[in-house]
Amino acid sequence: MRLEHFQLIDRVERLDRAGKAIVCRCQVPAESTVFDGHFPGHPLLPGTLMIEAMAQASGLMVLAMFDFRRMPLLIGVDKARVRGMVKPGASLEAEGRLVQEGAGYVAAEGHLTLEGKRVAEAEIRLGTLPFPTETLREEARKFARATGLI
Repeated sequence: MRLEHFQLIDRVERLDRAGKAIVCRCQVPAESTVFDGHFPGHPLLPGTLMIEAMAQASGLMVLAMFDFRRMPLLIGVDKARVRGMVKPGASLEAEGRLVQEGAGYVAAEGHLTLEGKRVAEAEIRLGTLPFPTETLREEARKFARATGLI
């Protein structure tokens, strides 16, 4: 993870286009300024970043589904639950599964697991719109290549 860049997905482990599902690996850094205040002497990954990891995994699924013709943007989170603590150095699985597609949005179910135990879950809504520039589309493709999505 590169928390300072909001890059929470390190690699795509499984992509199931037919099932509209994805599993990604997220390696929590051993050190980050994020942990300085969350919490002093007892560092934990903030719940908001857990939700963001699930949203990013779902967003990668959108990029794959739309073949980089549409850009995903987080527009809503429902029924978010943080069920466990995540310490620096942890290796997480972020899963996303698209459950609904509408005009200009998708709905996904996200799960975050640590050593086989669910530590967070949420219903994620992503807006989808055309990429505003080719430069941004190429940056998304570059990230997709680096993580193994393509």
